[in-house]
Amino acid sequence: MWAGGGGPGWWIVFPILWFLIIATVVILVGRFGRRRWAEARSGVVAGRSRLAERFASGEIDEQEYRRRLAVLDEVRRT
Repeated sequence: MWAGGGGPGWWIVFPILWFLIIATVVILVGRFGRRRWAEARSGVVAGRSRLAERFASGEIDEQEYRRRLAVLDEVRRT
């Protein structure tokens, strides 16, 4: 009755497999992107903390502190 002899059951398997493949790719891209963003964010937070310590200890003056803080804020926005 079926020309290929495969029967009618396989037509539903392929859309499910494609959905699983696409969902896996989306999830992996999301995880790696979020991890990379978090790493970049933590670097900025650590930089601000270190900058505040240097300002508090008197290593840099207020003008230098504000200039470097502006650079860190610019990095955070990109």
